[in-house]
Amino acid sequence: MTITQLKYILAVAEHKNFTVASEHCFVTQPTLSMQIQKLEDELDVVIFNRTKKPITLTDIGEKIVFQAKTIVEESNRINDIVDQQKGYIGGEFKIAIIPTIMPTLLPMFLKTFNKKHPKVNLQIEELTTEECIKKLSDGYIDVAIAATPLENPNIKERPLYYEPFMGFVPDSNKLASKKLLSVDELDSDDILLLKDGHCFKESILNMCGSFASPNAKSFRLESGSFDTLIKLAKENLGMTLLPYLHSMDLSEPDKKFLREFEKPVPAREVSLLYHKSQLKMHMIEALKDTIDGIVRGAISFSDVKIISPLASKK
Repeated sequence: MTITQLKYILAVAEHKNFTVASEHCFVTQPTLSMQIQKLEDELDVVIFNRTKKPITLTDIGEKIVFQAKTIVEESNRINDIVDQQKGYIGGEFKIAIIPTIMPTLLPMFLKTFNKKHPKVNLQIEELTTEECIKKLSDGYIDVAIAATPLENPNIKERPLYYEPFMGFVPDSNKLASKKLLSVDELDSDDILLLKDGHCFKESILNMCGSFASPNAKSFRLESGSFDTLIKLAKENLGMTLLPYLHSMDLSEPDKKFLREFEKPVPAREVSLLYHKSQLKMHMIEALKDTIDGIVRGAISFSDVKIISPLASKK
């Protein structure tokens, strides 16, 4: 039994496909399959049910994968300990970012981080908050960037910045004449929302209170992107709310529809997340320092009220 074989097993367990797993492990599919088969023969068990699509774990396979995660994580920590002692910032660093943060934040820091730390091999993927927590807990990623607080005892949260909400209010909307928006004046039925699975939607619903409206329209529009919500709002189908950084990317004609909120301004807390047992703190600090230096000049709001991204318990 080798660490490499265990890593191959974890890759197949994650991707549920031998070909995809081999690509992520940078080996040929026959090599990966042969090594896993060799381990199964050595243990005299079947780890994967290959007759199902996608591939699933057998009962004993689930127990083996659980133990393999621990073994691989502990073996990786030896290198982490040595790197941290030497002050070396390099090697593989896996980051996940939620969809409502990725498009605006990533372009701001990626080039600068790569220039400052060329020996770091960044692997970045876009995941929902729920997926981030699961992959952090399972050891598949090193750090995530998401809206907080999340109240998970196994996950550490390091706030990066507080991002205010901005209203995007078309001329036809009843709030169009307002210079500053008040949370109390918002009608949740009039707000175009992101679809389920986006924590920004939960923050908006938490801010507005009850989801139901006594004067409910005959339709409700939800989308997977802010760009679509903006287009729908411009068609006079409602207003929407945007994170501040996203509002900065709007065209000049569209910026005339933006409205700030009265103080305390509703905002989301954006944080670095990592497992409490994480040892790659030298890389995490390097990432945080880079983002701090860039975002500090873009967001200088004070007197904000943090809106929880957690789904309301009804």
